[in-house]
Amino acid sequence: MAFIYLESVKPKPLNWFPTYAAKHKLPYGTYVLRNELETIFPDTEIQDITTPPYEFLQDTTKTGTYFFIDDGINFGEDEFNKLLQFVERGNDVFISTHGINIDTLHLKTEGISSVEYEQDVFFKLYNKNLSKKEFSFDRGFYNTTFSEIDTLKATALGITGYLNSDGERVYEGINFLKEPFGKGNFYFHTFPEAFTNYYILKSPNQQYTASVLSYLDASKPILWDAYYKTGKSKITSPMQYILGSKSLKWAYYITLIGVLIFIIFEGKRKQRYIPIITPLKNQTLAFTRTIANMYYEKSEHKNIAEHKITYLLEYIRTKLHVPTVTINDSFYTYVASRSGHKLDDVKKLFKQIDVIHQKNTITKEELIGLNSLIEKFKNPV
Repeated sequence: MAFIYLESVKPKPLNWFPTYAAKHKLPYGTYVLRNELETIFPDTEIQDITTPPYEFLQDTTKTGTYFFIDDGINFGEDEFNKLLQFVERGNDVFISTHGINIDTLHLKTEGISSVEYEQDVFFKLYNKNLSKKEFSFDRGFYNTTFSEIDTLKATALGITGYLNSDGERVYEGINFLKEPFGKGNFYFHTFPEAFTNYYILKSPNQQYTASVLSYLDASKPILWDAYYKTGKSKITSPMQYILGSKSLKWAYYITLIGVLIFIIFEGKRKQRYIPIITPLKNQTLAFTRTIANMYYEKSEHKNIAEHKITYLLEYIRTKLHVPTVTINDSFYTYVASRSGHKLDDVKKLFKQIDVIHQKNTITKEELIGLNSLIEKFKNPV
């Protein structure tokens, strides 16, 4: 019982999974931002949208700024057409995600990295009425800029890039822009980490977040997207609900142990025959396959690939002790030397990762190919 108590009160390891969910207080959740929106926009109606945009925008009387934040957002063609119609009527859409390619708006993104191992990333807004300070980010992430925009319509609002050890810019590119469409506007931003708990709570980063949000029209309702979230919860059974709560989970475990102790001592007192019971099979693998099949059957190949890439980067940081802030030739050399792989094999793996990042959707074959490269990297023959 003492062991159970110690386990129940032991602090949980910090979870760095990028959920972007408003209810999560994890580093990469958006709990702080969602709760501060009422303070930032005191006279603005804020509504949580839990349905897909295609379904929500069936009602053409809806107005406001549709606000999307997530690690990766993949709109279907019909769904994005609904967003185009929504903006054309005089509304706005704000999207912050890692990379987005939209042929309709002549918009494409590409990943960027520093040319040297030790360089700092920076973010800055163009508006002279906002903070002129350059902001940074101290964790590894996939930095992207716009490689193709409609120069006749789009307006650059912010940039990102890298600084060398002397504070000189070695690369910069647009990462925040505004593009009018009909009577409304699209706002595209490629640094969703700026809206997470971890970023906002580290001063003075909140100045950057507030400056980006200042472009939202306070006279329009804010439609907070709660559907396209990597970490949205789906309770499928009572047991999942129990195990998802720390208090209920340990109450359940303690009850099971209490019942087990009662059976042992009661059995000894009455000297009853105890039959041999074959232990239950380990169903972990079967459970894992079931969950994987759920994703696979829904053809969410892009989401599966992004998860695999996230865990690969975490593996490189924790197992190989190589920072993943910047992905460049020095990074490839460190990874190759510490993993025992050939340099060309490491470059091939990350080239495929970059290809996956640039696509809104990927095929089953591309997912299988990526998985094969990652498994070969982690488990060399």
